[in-house]
Amino acid sequence: MKTIQALIAAVSLLVALSSPAAATPGDATATATHDAARTAALLDRAEAHYRAQGEKALAAFSQAGEFKDGELYVYVLGRDGVMLSSGGSSAALIGRNLRDMTDADGKPFFREILEGAKSKGNGVVEYRWFNPMDGRTERKIASYRAVGDAILIAGYYVPRASFELAKSLLWRAVHEYKQHGDRAFEHFNDVNGSFVQDELYVFVIGLDDQVVYAHGGAPRQIGRNVGEQRDASGKFFVREMIGIAKKKGEGELQYTWRNPATQKIEPKRTYVVRVGDKLIGSGAFTLP
Repeated sequence: MKTIQALIAAVSLLVALSSPAAATPGDATATATHDAARTAALLDRAEAHYRAQGEKALAAFSQAGEFKDGELYVYVLGRDGVMLSSGGSSAALIGRNLRDMTDADGKPFFREILEGAKSKGNGVVEYRWFNPMDGRTERKIASYRAVGDAILIAGYYVPRASFELAKSLLWRAVHEYKQHGDRAFEHFNDVNGSFVQDELYVFVIGLDDQVVYAHGGAPRQIGRNVGEQRDASGKFFVREMIGIAKKKGEGELQYTWRNPATQKIEPKRTYVVRVGDKLIGSGAFTLP
């Protein structure tokens, strides 16, 4: 049990360090760390109960009460991939073999859980799943433990990036550009780099030519003149960005744009900063 708790802590730290929150401590990092600890505690209780009650414990896992903690819940797979119990939205899958079921991105994460349970006994898997709390498909990190013939699983949704984190990423990008000039564009465009984190990314637009020089969220925009670009409501948001950068030097605006993590058009709150003849921006998608 101590081994899996150490694993949860390590994964939680890895998630924090691989996100923009690592640049400056923020609510998202604290929430993810807290949720990882809650998940471990919930699995501790579930494991103890299953070891004591065996298959009789499955009914308790499917009911509201001791084995639910807010949005966290326990679900159980058999070694063959059949869903045996669930205290959450996946209860509709009880009795089905989920070995070949995939998440929203086509990842066969149930198979990964089954294979990991067989080879290691426990582990952590990341996937995208529908979050009934906000009606969206979001990143979820689940921990699993093989206990006898069952695999106990619980997970938490990774908090959405905040506007503050987007600004933190932006100011880091401004510093990078001031230090390295146009060479920084390669870093901003690198999907595996530190300036692209799920739905958070940096973009750069020329103030006079209105051309995109970098865009971590939509590489196809690079090289395009976007001065006439509108959002879903018809707003000339690029013009507004350029106006803010030229008149104030920096500022924020709101518009709608495609979220690269969900592939949906969502409200976005963006901050832009003028650096020479360029504007550098980054923003966070917000719940409608």
